[in-house]
Amino acid sequence: MPGRKQFDVDEALDRAMRVFWERGYADASLDTLGTATGLGRGSLYGAFGNKDALFRSCLDRYASRYGTHHEKALTAHAGDPARAVEAFLEATLARIEDPSLPTGCLIAQSAAQSATLEEDSGARVRALLEGQRRRVRAALAPAPAEGHVLDELATYVVAVNQSLAVLSRAGTPVSELRAVARLARTTVADTLARAADGGGRPPA
Repeated sequence: MPGRKQFDVDEALDRAMRVFWERGYADASLDTLGTATGLGRGSLYGAFGNKDALFRSCLDRYASRYGTHHEKALTAHAGDPARAVEAFLEATLARIEDPSLPTGCLIAQSAAQSATLEEDSGARVRALLEGQRRRVRAALAPAPAEGHVLDELATYVVAVNQSLAVLSRAGTPVSELRAVARLARTTVADTLARAADGGGRPPA
């Protein structure tokens, strides 16, 4: 039919997402994106807008796909914050261990390259990180601890999660990443236990 797109939009987005994931925003040229998707510049612009708009669509697709795994991990252990954190980090490790996927994390990599991003894309990356922090904070909410302690723990867990992705991209063995995740789980459990006993903040 005249005017009908002759390509699979979802498949094209998946391929573009992989380019951004592997190369980062700055090094994902339009030529590379076109080769990966099988689309010329005109078709890319017509379907997705400019490179920046395509990048944001890829960020959203990435967050939707892999964020679902994290959401399920957190909600599967409602009422047990330490176990929820453990499952949350395990979801990241499972993605890291998948040989069919690029190393690292598109969001972590994009955050590290914030200086190269357009304002709207930088804001989207920050929003995705904040959304991750809010989900972790909600999983911690049942714990008998003051709000500021839970806020700090949520930020800490997200920081560890992003660090796992960065370290994996640098070639750190998964066994070492799992050790980091175990320590994070222990830190969360110990901090919540102290809070429950009236210990308040962990020592600085």
